Amino acid sequence: MDRTRESAITLALFLALLVGFSAAGYWLIFRLESATPLMLSVGLAAVVTCLVRGRSLDALGWGWGAWRYAWLGYALPLVMIAAAYLVIWGCDLGQWYDLAFVLEKKQGYHLEGWSDMAVIAFHFAVTASLSFLLLLPSVLGEELGWRGFLVPELGKWMGFTGVALVSGLVWAVWHWPLIFMGLYGNEGTPLTFQLVAFTLFIAANGVILAFLRLKSGSLWPAVIFHMSSNVFLQKFFTPMTAGTDRSAWYMDEFGAVPALVTLLVAGYFWRKGRQLG
Repeated sequence: MDRTRESAITLALFLALLVGFSAAGYWLIFRLESATPLMLSVGLAAVVTCLVRGRSLDALGWGWGAWRYAWLGYALPLVMIAAAYLVIWGCDLGQWYDLAFVLEKKQGYHLEGWSDMAVIAFHFAVTASLSFLLLLPSVLGEELGWRGFLVPELGKWMGFTGVALVSGLVWAVWHWPLIFMGLYGNEGTPLTFQLVAFTLFIAANGVILAFLRLKSGSLWPAVIFHMSSNVFLQKFFTPMTAGTDRSAWYMDEFGAVPALVTLLVAGYFWRKGRQLG
């Protein structure tokens, strides 16, 4: 069997398993009230594909690689998200900071005697460490499929541009049922706008993640990047921002500003990625 046909069968099997396992994951969301089974379904599809096709699981990129890519994976999402929210606060599209959220954290951490700024700093430290680490099982489950399996497999068919765009778009579309079912998104903008902003945000991140996977030869920088992006966006910057009547159009994964900032950064990594061959 030639290499092209072998790879086509492998990709088709992965996509078929992805649909089946993801359907089970979506069903479990309503029973367990957790997205973890859905996220793990992607990695399960990759692992089963490798086992059925006689592939070594080592090909998923378990080696750690150079430390600089791991550090880049952690720091880059923080810088991008912070830059996006500085624009949001500076342009009065949202306000720094949400007093109700800080009060909730004071009570939750039992730090009622602390100042607002001290509680915010403490919450950032918890977000950047403990909350970050708690995401590892579910994010690893996703990244085993997207960057561990799909990116290098697509690399057998196309150059970096194709690999980055296809893997990023598949990743984005995989989330769409969550948005259609009202389990993911916001209530302040039309569904079409949410889909466009979210898809641009995810696809642009997909370009960066494809570069990290192929350049480092390791799965872990992509895992760290994904964890960092999720935790800083969802646990710190978005809830820490007091919304206005137009904030939903600009904030979070479904707003314009993070998507545009990520697109700009992705353009740089797209140029770097094309040099990989």
